[in-house]
Amino acid sequence: MSSPSPSKSSRRGAALARVLAPLVGAALVAGAVFAIGGSGVGRSWGAAQSYAIAPIVPLPVDPAKAVLGGMLFEDERLSHDDQTSCATCHDLKKGGVGPSPAKPRNGAKSAFDTLSVFNAVFNYRLNWLGEFSSLEEAIDSAVDDPAELATNWNDMLTKLKADPLYADRFRALYGGGWDKAAVLDALVQFQRTLVTPDSRFDRFLRDQEGAITAEEEKGFRLFEGFGCIACHQGRNVGGNLVQKFGVFAKPAGDRKMMKPADLGRIAITGLERDRFVFRVPSLRNVAVTAPYLHDGSVASLEEVVAIMGRTQLGRELGTSDIDLIVKFLRTLTGRYQGVPLDQAEDVGAAK
Repeated sequence: MSSPSPSKSSRRGAALARVLAPLVGAALVAGAVFAIGGSGVGRSWGAAQSYAIAPIVPLPVDPAKAVLGGMLFEDERLSHDDQTSCATCHDLKKGGVGPSPAKPRNGAKSAFDTLSVFNAVFNYRLNWLGEFSSLEEAIDSAVDDPAELATNWNDMLTKLKADPLYADRFRALYGGGWDKAAVLDALVQFQRTLVTPDSRFDRFLRDQEGAITAEEEKGFRLFEGFGCIACHQGRNVGGNLVQKFGVFAKPAGDRKMMKPADLGRIAITGLERDRFVFRVPSLRNVAVTAPYLHDGSVASLEEVVAIMGRTQLGRELGTSDIDLIVKFLRTLTGRYQGVPLDQAEDVGAAK
């Protein structure tokens, strides 16, 4: 793939600048949150808040660096073969996800479902196994992962520095000796803009009359009453603890055959207590991020709610309860660039 001309890159950058509205800061507010460490699963990480879910609030960013990061996010030259960008697996028009699991690359294939890039900045750990504690770490790992960008920093930087537009913009924003740290920072600045405030449930939390229907509120009350909220709470309605998949029933009861990815965090810690333990995913925008579970093996919200009831709550949920909970989950779809994610055909890092 040939490098885009400065004029084309300029147009992409200008378009992105127009859609990045001024953003205000916000602290992450979580409910009962948990950390990796200590004994057992469901480890205490912080004090419980008086209310378990908080609305999404945009974060402060450097607008110029965010524009630059948005250009990088969609640039396929970041990969070894100039065929894959961050947006390939995290399509902003499709809930921040892509093919799941992602298509094989260079003979390698991820065993895990692609998690949404939207609101990832609010997660205290990243990826299904929670092996990364920052966006920088996660991006750095993707660079040389054969199933992702499959490249190395020397090659990537060589390509970027050969592009006059990138060279000029990085020099203006980061100084003449810009390097890997500058690229990571620009990408993180862009990802800090990938938040989806103003879901109907957020408006409900702010006491807006009529924000959700009576049935959707009943679904939320069931979500609370059954105990789903014990793991799915905080700003991101999840993403802030690790928990065993199969508290009351073995996951194998819903699966024909165990795969290596089913083993959970034990794969990276070697600790028996981490067998079947995963980072709890966020439920923000869950209605537009199918398929579900760590391996993307479940196609519908109704099916995954039934599985969670059985494995995590020890309940066989009835059809009416499942339907009500799913109706609540659909209220968690937020907006990006002012557009609801379930109508997001025209959003993106650049237009």
